[in-house]
Amino acid sequence: MKTFRYETPTDPAAAVAAVAGHPGAAYLAGGTNLVDHLKLGVTAPDVLVDVSRLPLDVVAETAEGGLRVGANVRNSDLAAHPIVRRRYPVLSRALLAGASPQLRNMATTAGNLLQRTRCVYFRDLSTPCNKRAPGSGCTALGGYTRYHAVLGASEHCVATHPSDMAVALLALDAEVTVLGAQGERCIPVEQLYRLPGDSPERDTVLEREELILDVEIPAPEGAVSTYRKVRDRASYAFALVSVAADLTVADGLITGCRIALGGVAHRPWRAHRAEHVLLGSAPGDAVFAAAADAELADARPLDGNEFKVPLLRRTLVSVLRELTSEAVA
Repeated sequence: MKTFRYETPTDPAAAVAAVAGHPGAAYLAGGTNLVDHLKLGVTAPDVLVDVSRLPLDVVAETAEGGLRVGANVRNSDLAAHPIVRRRYPVLSRALLAGASPQLRNMATTAGNLLQRTRCVYFRDLSTPCNKRAPGSGCTALGGYTRYHAVLGASEHCVATHPSDMAVALLALDAEVTVLGAQGERCIPVEQLYRLPGDSPERDTVLEREELILDVEIPAPEGAVSTYRKVRDRASYAFALVSVAADLTVADGLITGCRIALGGVAHRPWRAHRAEHVLLGSAPGDAVFAAAADAELADARPLDGNEFKVPLLRRTLVSVLRELTSEAVA
């Protein structure tokens, strides 16, 4: 057993200082991801800095009509929040699609966003994994790939990001506020995550000591939104594919559209090509299919997950059809 020191800072600045001062330190909040990795030996920090008691658990409206969500807000509380359910159904549905009720009661906003891949090879210390041990190789290439990437992968990593919440926040153009040794900065969720490239061990652009303080979501501006997750079983399963979409229709045309995809890439995937096809078009199955085809033009499925491409195409068309009927009702 590896021993470690446990610290409980009383404010975010002290937490950042504690991690910055110890190269082997890690943050601990709900622990639903980190504790698993401690048990498996995937990670072995020298210091655990518990941030779960920091006063970062408030959901509040902003002056601009948006919503600010503290880093320690529990997933179950956020999913059930009346403003989230009323104004941001895509977020509430994404949260309820994730994990189990027991885990949602523990998991935090920041922890959900920063959870690591559930690739079976990343969690298995007997197999090479570039994300866990850079330069060791990627066992998934030629291995079990049902849950792996079809977009944005590299020869070094084909793992997917597991968060449902992150996909919804990407479709909502949310941004995170983080605190580091150099002070605070705001990062759009779209810029928070990295593609694997030749450094798949780095999931995000965050510096090691940077701590998420909150997430800010813009005002909904009258759009309709939803989240749909396709998985192997009805609960407690990660996405094969998922779609988060936010749509506005006016005078018979799509005037606003934001789409994010999950289960298909190393990061939550913003569907910019699909959005470009849809904006200014009259809604209908033909244009929905054209949008899906544009987004999937560069898909590179692996042996064993080829089904994801037609599955994602059908799911995206179905979600857009559903939202259109709501928008014009």
